[in-house]
Amino acid sequence: MLVLFLNKDRIINKINEKQMGKKQIRNFTAEVKTKIVLEMLKEESTTAQLSTKYEVSAKTMQNWKKQFLNNAPLAFEPAKAVSEFKDQIDVLKTQNDELAKALGRLQLRGTGQWESSAAWTHQIRKVLSIPS
Repeated sequence: MLVLFLNKDRIINKINEKQMGKKQIRNFTAEVKTKIVLEMLKEESTTAQLSTKYEVSAKTMQNWKKQFLNNAPLAFEPAKAVSEFKDQIDVLKTQNDELAKALGRLQLRGTGQWESSAAWTHQIRKVLSIPS
């Protein structure tokens, strides 16, 4: 009887969502996504069955699986991933410092010289050595 009641509530919620024209966006934790992907990899159930079981579209589950498999090597080489992120952070910090210096130079010259955004963009590109 309880199962029928829960299913009835779920059906009523879905009807209400359709009537209101809103679809509820759900966020899944990494643990739940991993659990679903591992079930997919076991191949004991079809994607359609798992989609129904977890109320997630098959396309979303396929995307999770692809992301999981693409990042699997990181599980065996976490230091490599950390070093790659550190390199990216260093590059971004350098760019940020260069932009801050460029902004400081422009402010020192006065606002009247840099009224157009084209001149501003050109000066920033010049400081960062980015071709126009």
